[in-house]
Amino acid sequence: MARLASTVYVLDPDTHQWVICDAGTEPEPHLAALIRTPSAWEDGEVPEAAMAAALDSAEGTTAGGQETAGAETEPDKKPRTRRPAAKTDE
Repeated sequence: MARLASTVYVLDPDTHQWVICDAGTEPEPHLAALIRTPSAWEDGEVPEAAMAAALDSAEGTTAGGQETAGAETEPDKKPRTRRPAAKTDE
């Protein structure tokens, strides 16, 4: 995996806490998938492994191909349309 060129702060989706990924380190794949800024990486490109992990998480699977817990698709919930208030004659 590629190394970071600068320190990056990432919100871990599992723990919902901020994680510091220091410059010169190789972040864990699920955290690397969240770092999509090319200038954050030493070679100036987002690593393919991070991109693959990002695509898998978008499709509801983990890097190992297992489905994630909340991956069920819900029907589109559209907001109700509001009718204008009835005019009263006062």
